[in-house]
Order: sequence, then C-alpha cells, then structure tokens
Amino acid sequence: MQEGKRQKQVAALLHEELSSVFQHLGLNTMDGGMVSISSVKVSSDLSEAKIYLSLFKVADRNVSMKKIEDRAWEIKKELVQSIKRQLRIMPHLSFFLDDSLDYVDKIEALFKEIKSQDSSDSQPKQ
Repeated sequence: MQEGKRQKQVAALLHEELSSVFQHLGLNTMDGGMVSISSVKVSSDLSEAKIYLSLFKVADRNVSMKKIEDRAWEIKKELVQSIKRQLRIMPHLSFFLDDSLDYVDKIEALFKEIKSQDSSDSQPKQ
C-alpha cells in the first residue's frame, strides 16, 4: 500500500525532530560509534512509527539497541515537547536496527571475491 501525503509529512517531521532529540540526549554517539536515524515509517492511521537506526562502528549493536529502547520514554518525552503543536496524538515509537549497510558491505565483499577469482583464473598458466 502506498504512503499518503500526511504519512510522509509526519514521517519527515519525526525524522527531523528525532535527530535533534538524539543529539540533545547524547544518543547520536554510543559505544565508540555513531547512531543515526536512517528512516521513519508511519502507519496509515498515524498511531505507530517505526524508527530504523543505523549503527556505524558501534562495539555491540544489541547492547546499543537495548540502551536506546530503555530510554524510549525519555526520547518520546523530548519528542512530545518539540512537536506538541504539530500533532494531536503522539505515535507509539518502535526502534529497529537498519542493517542495509551491512547487506551492502556483504554484497561488495562478494563482488570483490568474484573479481579476484576471475582475475586469477584468466591469467595464463605456465
């Protein structure tokens, strides 16, 4: 199902404001790495928001996600303060790990492996 105009507007607003909240709470750097919000998806009734987080060079992703989920109430409280005049009802926030960068790295590694195998196979044998 295609996203409606209002869903996209709310998702963009949440993305922007959550980025500010993460910076304010010091959640954008964690365990020696960087945390960024890669995307926000809002349900059609605007009652739920799925926040996809990208963790770059974080020591333990599961621990970092647990820390963020433990502070979800604090994140939501800050978010409510910043957007209370723009939304009537605050959506329920769910945090998910965005592993698309890992997938891209894995695919690139496979391509490099294939390329190195092809170059070793194409060299003449003496």
